Amino acid sequence: MKRKKRAAAPAPRKARVKLPATERLTVGILSRNRKLYSTRRLVQAVGELGHRARVLDTLRCNLVLARGAPRLTYRGEEVTGLDVVIPRIGASITGYGLAVVNQLDMMGVPVLANSIPIARARDKLRALQLLSRFGIDIPRTVMCRYREEVAAALEEVGGLPCIVKLIQGTQGVGVMIANSTEEVEGMLDTLWSMGQEILLQEMIAESRGRDVRALVVGDRVVAAMRRQARTGEFRSNIHRGGEGTALELPPAYAEAAVRAVHVIGLEVAGVDMLESRSGPKIMEVNSSPGFEELEAVSGVDIARLYVERAVELARKREAGWATRRLI
Repeated sequence: MKRKKRAAAPAPRKARVKLPATERLTVGILSRNRKLYSTRRLVQAVGELGHRARVLDTLRCNLVLARGAPRLTYRGEEVTGLDVVIPRIGASITGYGLAVVNQLDMMGVPVLANSIPIARARDKLRALQLLSRFGIDIPRTVMCRYREEVAAALEEVGGLPCIVKLIQGTQGVGVMIANSTEEVEGMLDTLWSMGQEILLQEMIAESRGRDVRALVVGDRVVAAMRRQARTGEFRSNIHRGGEGTALELPPAYAEAAVRAVHVIGLEVAGVDMLESRSGPKIMEVNSSPGFEELEAVSGVDIARLYVERAVELARKREAGWATRRLI
């Protein structure tokens, strides 16, 4: 029986905070589509906190470089007056998005996530290298480039079945399961011929078809859910038809999620992990996590927490510059 996907409950409107004009910030949101749930909710949260929101289509931002300070123009006009920016950089525009974030950073605009941690999170291999280096448990993973090395690689990840994964991908795209050596070799041959780099990864049998998504803001997990794949699917991503249920994370899982986000260098991130017999295994850290389903199942106002963190960053930057001027 096909499971009907539950629609997320609309976020209730909250009383708007009234701030003096001198305390109101202009919060920029980099997003390709202002109609997306996450973008709409961030705009709503900015307004409820008494600030002004400005949504900028990332690809419409033109980078102006010449002698002197770098500038940004948008639809023919120079962008000024931004107090802080929240980047929502999709996988399809990573390169241009990182350039825009870099430009804002060079202009002195506080950015909730700068280009370096965004790039780390987007590159699955780089993220896993860092997590492994700092002692965070991950599924055993191998990257290889020659067909004759497949047998040894499979042994390293614990044998078959195993996961075959593109280094760059999102929402479950580019993640496959292989049950035989022939399947692994066939997948690798196809992907290599397309210029793709891939990872072989351990299959955590006890977590097949489900994982945990935790949303980290600063030093704490603010919401979490367990995602269950639809019948016949091993990927539990919501975009692949998975369904989430609210989850109170055990301390070990919450600690692993926060540590992973700190290692990557992000302020706000989604952390995907598997529940293994030995404890949490971090799969991925997402720098622009979708949170529609998580808000719906947890009841947590994630958008507000997201914006509050950005405002806090802007206030700290402002206080730092004021201190420098006094010195």
